[in-house]
Amino acid sequence: MSTEVNETEHKTTILAVAGKGGVGKTSIAATMVKLLVEAHPEAKILAIDADPAVGLSTALGVEVETTIDDIRKAVVADVEDGNTKAAIELLGEARYRIFDALVEMDGFSFIAIGRPEAAGCYCKINSYLKEVIGILASNYDYIVIDGEAGIEQINRRVMEKVSHLFLVTDSSKKGTQVIKSIKNVADELVMYEKVGVIANRLPDLSVTEYMDLGELPLLSCISSDSSLAEFDLKGESVFYMKDDAAIVKGTKEALDKMGLL
Repeated sequence: MSTEVNETEHKTTILAVAGKGGVGKTSIAATMVKLLVEAHPEAKILAIDADPAVGLSTALGVEVETTIDDIRKAVVADVEDGNTKAAIELLGEARYRIFDALVEMDGFSFIAIGRPEAAGCYCKINSYLKEVIGILASNYDYIVIDGEAGIEQINRRVMEKVSHLFLVTDSSKKGTQVIKSIKNVADELVMYEKVGVIANRLPDLSVTEYMDLGELPLLSCISSDSSLAEFDLKGESVFYMKDDAAIVKGTKEALDKMGLL
């Protein structure tokens, strides 16, 4: 009931970025945050790092001290110790403790999900924390989720509804096969309104005519960017990337076509 009220009162635009490993998802997700902050300075924007590698924090210049998984592990530890009362109290406090994992930056907020679950099923805890993330997310206008390879963990660990699904691929056959597979899984698991492809790290823009995207719409093509490679090596924030950088122009085109800028 409360979720329906939240959606009626406040429409949160949720962008999820997915694709196989090594195609530049994190750089694109970070660039999306940069462009949204610049285009909508009055908006409340949340960046969610759902990739265990926590690369989005580096790309955005964020220092991460606590993750959602740290909160989950504290609950699990108490459960395993048989300290049921403390575990129940921790669950009750999770809604407030989650703010310990929230980092406030200039123009946006950031939160990291952390490492995937260890062996053992803690479904109630995971589902509760996902609900808490949903409560937190309802306070924002825009959310950008950088997911690990695939889409299942976005549904399982973060949220099962996104408004815009961006599938990132390189020019390889494996890359295009993965995004088509993700689309098929997303059709089953994730409610989304719009979907599109960003072709990234292309050796030459002409290769797109040979890429098999099925019926997926191509939003933009981004050539290999040496300036981005330098930023990655130095661990610098994308907020310092110039507007004429290939990834900035390509990501802006994709957001424009999705009606987000």
